Amino acid sequence: MEKIFTNTQTAFALKSDSELERAYFLFKMIESQPLVRIGTAVTNFALKAHLPVEGLIRSTVFDHFCGGVNENDCLSVVDKMYTKGVSSVLDYSVEGKEAEDQFEAAFAMTMKTIEFAKERDAIPFAVFKPTGLGRFALYQKIGENKELTASEQEEWNRVVERFDKLCKAAHDKDVAVLIDGEESWMQDAADAVVAQMMKKYNKEKAIVFNTLQMYRWDRLDYLKKLHEEAKAEGFYIGMKLVRGAYMEKENTRAEEKGYTSPICVSKQATDDNYDDAVTYMLNHIDIMAIFAGTHNEESSYKLMQQMKEKSIAANDSRIWFGQLYGMSDNISYNLAAHGYNVAKYLPFGPVRDVMPYLIRRAEENTSVAGQTSRELNLIKEEKKRRKL
Repeated sequence: MEKIFTNTQTAFALKSDSELERAYFLFKMIESQPLVRIGTAVTNFALKAHLPVEGLIRSTVFDHFCGGVNENDCLSVVDKMYTKGVSSVLDYSVEGKEAEDQFEAAFAMTMKTIEFAKERDAIPFAVFKPTGLGRFALYQKIGENKELTASEQEEWNRVVERFDKLCKAAHDKDVAVLIDGEESWMQDAADAVVAQMMKKYNKEKAIVFNTLQMYRWDRLDYLKKLHEEAKAEGFYIGMKLVRGAYMEKENTRAEEKGYTSPICVSKQATDDNYDDAVTYMLNHIDIMAIFAGTHNEESSYKLMQQMKEKSIAANDSRIWFGQLYGMSDNISYNLAAHGYNVAKYLPFGPVRDVMPYLIRRAEENTSVAGQTSRELNLIKEEKKRRKL
C-alpha cells in the first residue's frame, strides 16, 4: 500500500505558522507525564477556585482540541476543514453530569446537532454519550441485573425515551448517529438500548451506530452475536470501532474488585482485535457500516488495502475513517486527499465543562506509545519544509 501519511504539506495545509507553533508547544508539554499530571492538578484547582484562567485555556489547549464553546462557534472550523474534504462530527463534550435538567440539556443539544447535520453536507453524523442522557449508576445497576425501585424505573424509562427520540429524529432526517462507548461496567445496559434502536431504525440501512472498544477481548464475540440477530431479525449494523479510552481505569477496577480485566493482555492483542473486527465487518459489508475511529496508521493502511482487494470504492458510504480534532491530521487530510470518507470528532461546550474531556485527551496522548512523538516529528518536518 502506498505510504501516504508522511505528506506533511497536505496534513497541515490549513494550519498557519503560528498554529503550527502552538501545536508543537502543546505536544511538547503533553510528552512529559509529570507536566501533564501537574498541569491537570493546577487547572482543576484554578477552575474550582474560580480563578480567571479560562482565557488562557481557551487560547491554548482548548482551541487546539475543540471547535468552540457552542455549536455556532464550530461552523467556521467545520467549513474550513470541509474545503479539504474532511467532514465534522459535532460532539457536545460535557461529561459527568447527574441531574435530570442536565440530561435534558444534553438531549436538546444533540437534537440540535442532528438538525445541523441535516442542513450541512460537511456534518454527516451526530453523536452522543449514553451518560449524557442518564446517570452512570443507573446504567451500572441495570447492567448488573439488579432490581430497580419504582422511581429508578421511571428514570430509566425517560433515558430510553431520550434515546428513542434522538434515533427517530436521526432516522427521519436521514442523519447517522454515533453512540459512544464508555466503561465496561455500565456498557451492557447501553448496548441493550442501542441494539433495540438498531432493530427499530436500521431497517433500510445503518442509521444508529454503537461503539466497540476493541481493547476489550470480548467485543468481537459481541459483534458476531449481534450479526446473528441482525440476519434473523432483518436489520443493519452500524458500528464505530475504536481501541478505547479507559484502560487504566478498567484495569485498576478489575484488580480492586478481583475479577478478570476486560482489557486485552497486550497492545499487540488490542491491535489484532481491532483489525480482526474491521476484517469481519468488511466481510459482511452487505449489512454493516463501519466508522473506523483510529489514530493508528497501520490499521488505516490495512483497511485501505482490504477495500482495494474487495474492489470497494474509497468513497463507499458504508465506510468512514475518523480521528479526533487536533490529532493525526496526517491521517485525516491525506485520506481525504485520496478520496476516502473522513470525519473529525469536533468537541464543543463551555470551557469549564469540557475540561474532563481535554484532560483525558492529554492523559491518553502520554499513555499511547509513540503518539505524541509522532505528532511532534510530523510538525517538525512541516516546519522544516516551510523554511525551505
